[in-house]
Amino acid sequence: QVQLVESGGGLVQPGGSLRLSCAASESIFSIDSMAWYRQVPGKQRELVAIITSGGTMSYADSVKGRFTISRDNAKNMVYLQMNSLKPEDMAVYYCNAVYRALHYWGQGTQVTVSS
Repeated sequence: QVQLVESGGGLVQPGGSLRLSCAASESIFSIDSMAWYRQVPGKQRELVAIITSGGTMSYADSVKGRFTISRDNAKNMVYLQMNSLKPEDMAVYYCNAVYRALHYWGQGTQVTVSS
């Protein structure tokens, strides 16, 4: 069982930045991959960024060049640095971990982009 706790969401103006954090209850060395997803009401949850245990990163086309996923293995933390935020980035952001073929989710953190 992996527990994930997100933090760092909030209100930001268009063009601004936020950094989301995800704390894992297990050593992320043993986790196959960690990712950030987002969801808006009425739409499916979508993958934003993923980082594998080997350090390979992938991004949704809509956030490439603006968002950066990173991990701190010593602290069991994963981060999502979000720059140049747009109104369409507004969503609930969820941390995800894949461990032994099972998916685990955090409770989500709201990101609001508005002037």
